[in-house]
Amino acid sequence: MPGENLSRDEARERAALLSVDGYEVSLDVRSAVGDAQDGGPRTFRSVTTIRFRCNEPGASSFADLIAPSVTAVSLNGRDLDPSEVFDGSRIVLEDLAADNELVVDAQCAYSRTGEGLHRFVDPEDGEVYLYTQYEPADSRRVFANFEQPDLKAPFRFEVRAPEEWTVWSNGAGERVDGVWRFAETKPISTYITCVVAGPYHYVTDSYERVFEDGTRLEIPLGALCRKGLAPHFDADDVFLITKQGFDFFHDHFDYPYPFGKYDQAFVPEYNLGAMENPGMVTFREEYIFRGKVTRASYEGRANTILHEMAHMWFGDLVTMEWWDDLWLKESFADFMGAFANVGATRFKDAWITFANRRKAWAYRADQLPSTHPITADIRDLEDAKLNFDGITYAKGASALKQLVAYVGQDAFLEGARRYFKRHAYGNTRLGDLLSVLEETSGRDMAAWARSWLQTAGVNSLTPQVLLSAAGTVDELAVVQEAPESHPELRPHRVAVGLYRRTAEGALERYARAEVDVEGPRTVVAELAGAEAPELVLVNDDDLTYCKTRFDDTSLATLREHLGAVTDPLARALCWSALWNMTRDALLPARDFAGLVLRFAGRESDIGVLQMLHAWTDSALVHYAAPDWRETGGRLLGEGALRELRRAAPGSEQQLAWARFFASVASEEADLLLLRGLLEGSEKIDGLDVDQELRWTFLAPLAAHGAADEGVLAAELARDDTASGKRHQVRCLASRPSEAVKAQAWAQVVESDALSNALVEATIAGFAQPSQRDLLAPYTEKYFAAIERVWAERSIQIGMDVVRGLFPSLRDSQDTLDATDAWLSAHEDAAPALRRLVLEARDDLARALRAQACDAAAAAR
Repeated sequence: MPGENLSRDEARERAALLSVDGYEVSLDVRSAVGDAQDGGPRTFRSVTTIRFRCNEPGASSFADLIAPSVTAVSLNGRDLDPSEVFDGSRIVLEDLAADNELVVDAQCAYSRTGEGLHRFVDPEDGEVYLYTQYEPADSRRVFANFEQPDLKAPFRFEVRAPEEWTVWSNGAGERVDGVWRFAETKPISTYITCVVAGPYHYVTDSYERVFEDGTRLEIPLGALCRKGLAPHFDADDVFLITKQGFDFFHDHFDYPYPFGKYDQAFVPEYNLGAMENPGMVTFREEYIFRGKVTRASYEGRANTILHEMAHMWFGDLVTMEWWDDLWLKESFADFMGAFANVGATRFKDAWITFANRRKAWAYRADQLPSTHPITADIRDLEDAKLNFDGITYAKGASALKQLVAYVGQDAFLEGARRYFKRHAYGNTRLGDLLSVLEETSGRDMAAWARSWLQTAGVNSLTPQVLLSAAGTVDELAVVQEAPESHPELRPHRVAVGLYRRTAEGALERYARAEVDVEGPRTVVAELAGAEAPELVLVNDDDLTYCKTRFDDTSLATLREHLGAVTDPLARALCWSALWNMTRDALLPARDFAGLVLRFAGRESDIGVLQMLHAWTDSALVHYAAPDWRETGGRLLGEGALRELRRAAPGSEQQLAWARFFASVASEEADLLLLRGLLEGSEKIDGLDVDQELRWTFLAPLAAHGAADEGVLAAELARDDTASGKRHQVRCLASRPSEAVKAQAWAQVVESDALSNALVEATIAGFAQPSQRDLLAPYTEKYFAAIERVWAERSIQIGMDVVRGLFPSLRDSQDTLDATDAWLSAHEDAAPALRRLVLEARDDLARALRAQACDAAAAAR
């Protein structure tokens, strides 16, 4: 991987020297079908013509290409010897002219890791499907280019493919004389070009809009998936959200969608959630639901559709200059996903999901040793790959939500409109956005940016309440704290809510005040004289990004009456705060689990309920004292089964509790019930055990040795699909056997035969909480292998292995010491690799602190 890296300094030097007029890319992917070639990777022909200018004639530079071989290179009509100018990742370009034409004829490799041109063979029918995925820098695996976001250019693609296939790219295409030719794109960056090819199932629609000036816009819409998923494909709902999104963004951005058609491809073995290629957005195919799912899944898909659509403006039309300012697209798209979901679709509670789920991702990332400002210091492409994280996405979006509260929604949106018009098809930095926001808001954006965008860490806000002799609020203040490592106390626009129980027992807000929190202590004068509260909720309405804490009275109230909080957003914020306290070793894990068992059955928001299930599972596995885990598992199993039987038949709450029950099932009676539900000898009224739920129930049976290889093979025969194969591989790796673990380890660490999706499935099955002793030998093996894996495998697989196989379930001081020993002995290891290990170490240390807190609670 290091030989394929590109530094920021190199990119800046090249951008100062070159400008690109256009690309012509010709791909021949007919080799994707048929027998494999003898020896070496399966390859396809890629011929690229780049026309570019050099402002210092006679200078030297380089083009990017990662390919097994190069057949020919021509620069300005001169044939160059590929063996002399190509080193496997770069093509040296010497003695450049003012105007240049580079032609590169190469044999590029199909990918099995989801990077570059990914080739997938559907086990159901043997059909081959192709798609590309490039961000941040993998288009060079498909065609020669200048792989950096600020060297934008128009692209023309042509593709030769098998006769029965259809091919899509960014522009509209047609097949002429056996070749698919696509319309030239607007100037875009290399990483958002795209090709999708294969016998995909394709559905069409169209979007029309007439603007106030009479201008008419028509956007051809398409949606595609594998033929095997076509029976499950609800394209009508995808198109509904798409049209609602286009209406919303046209209303708010005052800049018509600029890229012609709008196809959305749901593709197999995808590493990401989705990718914003203009005119050809790609999504992971898991967004096509094979079984019954809850409303939260549909909301999540809608959020992703709108997130990617927002990128058409934030990222594609206007692009960051370098990956330091990745937030200029990802933070805005993350914010706009929720903003548009609430404003345009049926998912009016999307801000609850944002507060509960997205911000949890940000809070975790912002407390790791690798935390960074939203505007990060990205030295090279490896840094860039790792910075697609909770800070860049969810913290950045939270900062924008705070910015809207700070400058007002109208000023914020007017700033966006000016930004698009001023920088269309160009590249920007932080200052370009701040300047338009200063114009529209009249605020000093530099000070806001210094506090919110250019510092790291998360603040904690805690209420202090002093009561008068009459029992009213004498003074209410908000205390702000910051960790020693990141001591910045930020300005926060917050709402402070006071809650009391009604005569009917509901816990409702009776007073609210908005205040600008500055420095270590801020008095909320507006709330003086109010009735004494039972609960004070700092950051009510979730206006800012912070960890919310409680005073003693409020915490006692939540312990007894959390389920009585009637407002769903306030309730979600309380749950989130309690989870952060659990992670910070301020609330014992068993207490959090107890609150979930007591109150989660009354949770009306299905997304919050599913998040609570995930958090509770983590609390048991990582944060509970080891000697309480067995008891905790039994209590959670009993509670989950009780709520499963109590839930309304056929409801999404019933489905959520069924999945949670399976995740915590460990007692023999629980496993027998799961087996009975699979075999049909047990029934729960209203619970439809469809194919996806069958795999959910099989997972704990396999992990506890109650479903052997034969049972899993029979289930795969029942569901002989790509999805079924992934489930089977995960279950096979989860079986409690030394031989099984050795085989799974070898398949992932010692071999590169598995595709990215099957690597992910094997890793997911390998480490089971009930098998801690079986995993003991792999701590030493892990630290012996990771540097080699990082050097030899693609960065995506490297990340999967380093993160997924870290011995977190061997949660002891010995494992922490082994991690520290590796870090001390490998100070010169790749910085991105060290970052991953440091993050895993921090998670382990946090778990040990939480376990100590939980054990101390038991001793009291």
